[in-house]
Amino acid sequence: MNKNLKLGFIGGGALAEALIKSLVPSGLTAAQNIFVAERRAERGEELRSRYGVNTATTADDFLSKVEALCLAVKPKDAQTAMEEISNKISANTLLISVVAGLQLKNIEKNFGASQPIIRIMPNVAQAVGAGMAAFALGKNATTAHGELVQDLWGAVGRVVKLPENLLDAVTGLSGSGPAFGFLVIDALSDGGVAAGLPRDVATLLAAQTMYGAAKMVLDTEEHPDALRDKVTSPAGTTIAGVRVLEKAGVRSAMMEAVIAATEKSKELGR
Repeated sequence: MNKNLKLGFIGGGALAEALIKSLVPSGLTAAQNIFVAERRAERGEELRSRYGVNTATTADDFLSKVEALCLAVKPKDAQTAMEEISNKISANTLLISVVAGLQLKNIEKNFGASQPIIRIMPNVAQAVGAGMAAFALGKNATTAHGELVQDLWGAVGRVVKLPENLLDAVTGLSGSGPAFGFLVIDALSDGGVAAGLPRDVATLLAAQTMYGAAKMVLDTEEHPDALRDKVTSPAGTTIAGVRVLEKAGVRSAMMEAVIAATEKSKELGR
């Protein structure tokens, strides 16, 4: 990746900040090469003072300078934002959209025939450097463009390349998944309190336990079932708890939650 990459953002919200705060210390690009257009002047000033990046209320001053531009606005603001930049962005600038549900075909129709475009679905955990993102290449995006996106989002977690028709499933699983994880942690914490633990201790135990379980899956690359078997002794405490979860349909409920979130993503895309 070009260490002097000039990177722009349309929108200075949480997703943009999570990427900026990891990119600057990582050395992938310098703060002076990052430009943010944020309509709320006070928010732009926050980002400038925290990270040393360039901020303005419009993108007019930097659109011709950047090599990659991240569209990081709310879905309801996306069309207006695209219309405002479509005639000002260079035909060679890579446009990266993190707008949920906004399909490549609907982005491409707002720009020139040769504009390289990538759609990416990150998640909220990129704010702590543990994000999961998946991206799809537009018709003009090259392998090199894909590698650039992998470098950028690799600074805040893990990244995979997929065909666009799978991004709704990504939204349902890893996009919405952190909320499902928070719910599980909260429920485990409640269980700990019900069993007599102080709330702060119960929450710490629940969160660290889920973190550890996830890290074991990632680091060992073993199937979750195989890892579960290793801690499930005959007639022991774990199998007693697993039996209750299976009886309550927890596994099925999690599957249905992912499917429901996926279907909602498809609906938003239409």
